[in-house]
Amino acid sequence: MALDHESIGQVVARALDAFASASSTSELKDARLAHLGDRSALAAASKEIGSLPGPERKDAGQRLGAARAEVTAALAARQAEVEAAELERVLAEERIDVTLPVELVPQGAQHPITALMDQLSDVFVAMGWEIAEGPEVEGEWLNFDALNIGPDHPARGTSDTLFVEPIENHLLLRTHTSPVQIRSLLDRPLPVYVVCPGRTYRADEFDATHVPVFHQIEGLCVDKGISLAHLKGTLDHLARSMFGQDITTRMRPHYFPFTEPSAEVDLQCFVCHGASVGDPDNPCRTCRSQGWIEWGGCGVVNPRVLAACGIDTDVYSGFAFGMGIERTLMFRNNAADMRDMVEGDVRFSRSLKGVAR
Repeated sequence: MALDHESIGQVVARALDAFASASSTSELKDARLAHLGDRSALAAASKEIGSLPGPERKDAGQRLGAARAEVTAALAARQAEVEAAELERVLAEERIDVTLPVELVPQGAQHPITALMDQLSDVFVAMGWEIAEGPEVEGEWLNFDALNIGPDHPARGTSDTLFVEPIENHLLLRTHTSPVQIRSLLDRPLPVYVVCPGRTYRADEFDATHVPVFHQIEGLCVDKGISLAHLKGTLDHLARSMFGQDITTRMRPHYFPFTEPSAEVDLQCFVCHGASVGDPDNPCRTCRSQGWIEWGGCGVVNPRVLAACGIDTDVYSGFAFGMGIERTLMFRNNAADMRDMVEGDVRFSRSLKGVAR
C-alpha cells in the first residue's frame, strides 16, 4: 500500500469503522485481527518501510506509528464499551428476585442418639459433674473383676460378651460404660462426680428391641456421707429434665454385683399415667397396662468396688446408675422399633423430639 498521509488515513478510517460496528467481543476480535493482525494493511505497510530511502523512511515510520497508536486506542475504547454492554445484558438476563419465597432444602440432622447424649450430659454438667470417657476395647479386669462380677458370672461367657481374639489377652468390647467409672476412681482425686456416656457392645440379636451395638449413660458419685436419698434425688431431677416436670419415678429392689443395695428405676407411664391398670377397656400399649416402664438400674456402690480402687470404705460411700440411651429415646418419642435408629434415614432423625436440625 502507499505510505502517504492520505492512504494511511484511509486505513485508519476503515479500522475505526470496523471497531464501531462490532457489537460483541467475538466481532471485535475479528475486527482486531483484520486491522491490527499480522495480515492487516498496517502490518503490510510496516514491511514496506524498509525499502524506502532514508528521509522518506523516517516520515513514513512516524505516520505509520501514529496511525497504529490511533487504531489501538480506538480498539481499547470500543472493547471497554462492548464488555460493559455485555455485562449489563447478562446481569439483566440472569437477574434473580431475592424477595421471592423459596423452599430451603434441609442439609441433614444430628443423629438422635448423639443429640440425646448431649442433652443428658448437659443435665449433669449443669449440676457440676464431669463427663468421663474411656476406650471401647477394654480389659477384662476393668469390665468385670473390679465391678465385683466374678469369673463364674453368666455375663462373662462368650454368649453374652464379645471378646477380642486371642481370648488369652483378656480384652473385650466393653459390655457397659462402667469401666469408665473404675478408671475415674483410679485416676481422679476424691470426691468423684462423673457421668459416662458412650457406645457398648453385647452379643444380642438385632430386632425391634435389641441391637448388638448400643449406647449407655452411667453416673457415679463417690463422696463422704452419700446415701440412697442422694441417688433418688439425682434420678428424679434427670427424669424431670428428660420427660417433663410431671413425671413420677419409683425404685424396686433388685440385684447388681457392683451395688448394694440395688434397685431398678421405673417411670410412671407417660401415656396413660397408670390409668390403664386394671382397666381392660382402655389398654395401654406403652406400658402394657402395668402403669410403669423400666428405665435403668442403680444402687449404692458396693464397698468391694471401692476397695478394689483403693478407696477407704469407712470414709467414703457413693451411688451409681445407668440406663440405655436408645431406651430413653424410645420413651421420649414413643418409637416402636430400635432398628430405625441405626438405618441412617435423616427423615427419622428429623421426626424425633429435641433433635437439632
